Amino acid sequence: MYQQPEGFAPIADSLGITALVAALPLVVLFVLLGGVRMAAQWAALISLATAILVAILGYGMPVDQTLISASEGAVFGLFPIMWIVITAIWVYNMTVKTGHFAVLRRSFGAISDDQRIQAVIIAFCFGALLEALAGFGTPVAITAVMMIALGFQPIKAAAVALVANTAPVAFGAIAIPITTLSELTGLPVEDLGGMVGRQTPLLALIVPLILVGMVDGGRGVRHTWPAALIGGFVFAVAQFVCSNYISVQLTDIVAALAATGALVLFLRFWKPAETIRGDFAGAGGPQPAAAGAEAHNPKMEAEIARRDRTGRDSTREVVEAYAPYFIIIVVFGIAQLPSVKALLSSATSTILGLAPDAENKVAWPGLNVLDTDGEPVSSAKFTINILEAAGTLMLLSGLITMAALRVGPGRALKTFGQTLNQLKFAILTVVAVLALAYVMNQSGQTLTLGTLAATTGGFFAFISALLGWLGVAVTGSDTSSNSLFGALQIKAAAEAGLEPNLMAAANSSGGVLGKMISPQNLAIGAAAVGMAGQEGDLFRRVVGWSILLVLIMCVLVYLQSTPVLDWMVIKAQPSGGG
Repeated sequence: MYQQPEGFAPIADSLGITALVAALPLVVLFVLLGGVRMAAQWAALISLATAILVAILGYGMPVDQTLISASEGAVFGLFPIMWIVITAIWVYNMTVKTGHFAVLRRSFGAISDDQRIQAVIIAFCFGALLEALAGFGTPVAITAVMMIALGFQPIKAAAVALVANTAPVAFGAIAIPITTLSELTGLPVEDLGGMVGRQTPLLALIVPLILVGMVDGGRGVRHTWPAALIGGFVFAVAQFVCSNYISVQLTDIVAALAATGALVLFLRFWKPAETIRGDFAGAGGPQPAAAGAEAHNPKMEAEIARRDRTGRDSTREVVEAYAPYFIIIVVFGIAQLPSVKALLSSATSTILGLAPDAENKVAWPGLNVLDTDGEPVSSAKFTINILEAAGTLMLLSGLITMAALRVGPGRALKTFGQTLNQLKFAILTVVAVLALAYVMNQSGQTLTLGTLAATTGGFFAFISALLGWLGVAVTGSDTSSNSLFGALQIKAAAEAGLEPNLMAAANSSGGVLGKMISPQNLAIGAAAVGMAGQEGDLFRRVVGWSILLVLIMCVLVYLQSTPVLDWMVIKAQPSGGG
């Protein structure tokens, strides 16, 4: 049995010294990624070893409990996180093999042949829709490959996709990060969703301008700011309205569709003064792994070449190209109906042999970790939502897509195997990073860092978003970050006299800005564009934007904690939990 140390300061009874030691795994991780340029999977494994040593030697966590904790995190990395990524990329790869991705690419390219506007439409708008449906790195992988197909350089496509995957993240996967935060804090999901919807729209206004700047520098901003502003403004307004007055769960879907529609309409009447088109000549550089798999299919190459020569696609081809995404929307939408969710949960309970009200949670074998109050830590139970998991729903969507695109079982199975091979290093990275996150969390290392931040009193309102950013940078998931720090945010808010809804929401809103530098997402993005092992190069391209944007969020949250912007804050009711 292991009990987390009182005050989370086991080293020299000093919170400051303990925090320096607790930060070592994170320092090692980012130095190896950004400084040494080590491949993400090896950097993650070395950082995991560092976290294990800190837990055993610094916190006195028994060796067996430390390793069992790491095993739980590793399995969590496989299911549900990589399960959704694998199945989503599998569906995408099937569209590549059938040639329908080329049709989809031309359809998006027909909206605008300017790369700067394509970055906003694909990486920001379409990426937000993918984030709404699946999350967990799926938008980065799919939109990056789509941009390469339109002539983007691979590293630029991956970097743009990573930065674009910010504003929608808190409401991603049907708002799972916010519903998780609500469960852990006892605060109403409507209040938390509404509060996040009064913070992340600011990012939606800024990010499209950053994207056009990443594609074409200052000239890109000067030439295409009207389109970037339209897309960002409509997304921001829709995100605010939907999260506060309609549905927290549907926020990203509504915002993504509204922004896309507004841009399509706007581009009918406006064009940039100059057009920056893609370079399709750079065939010698890195290529998307999925697209590369088709190089040995002469029949498909000939079909794609024929379509490219004609420049026109039939109505049937266009409908089939969009069909997988319509199928995903319908499947995920039906799965969110209360009666269907209850049915899936009950069926999962039956499969696992659990009581109907067990929430499909099982104690992790051999893990016996207690918090400072002597209660088992919440993460000691593992949730096995087999049927209602996003990856399982994506698998079902893929099976329906097979029928819609006339893909045979043998071909689909072969594609699934190729997808696993394509993502093998990304899978290893995610498994190692989540193992690291669990060791840091259950040993108390993460809470040491959070407790130190909470000692800053009223200034905690500024630091609050940084905690969420740190959590996502480590775990790659806003949901996981909210699990790590949600309760701590509420505790710190009570001690500092701050509004609990504001601090809890800040954890999620700040967290979205750590996603672009998380090893998990760097690995997924690099693997998708054929740059596995070069995650350090991607890290250096996006880390500056991550820091700049999180500091902007810190300022916003701090002002919301003062009379300057406190009119934006949703006040917690006296009877609220937390």
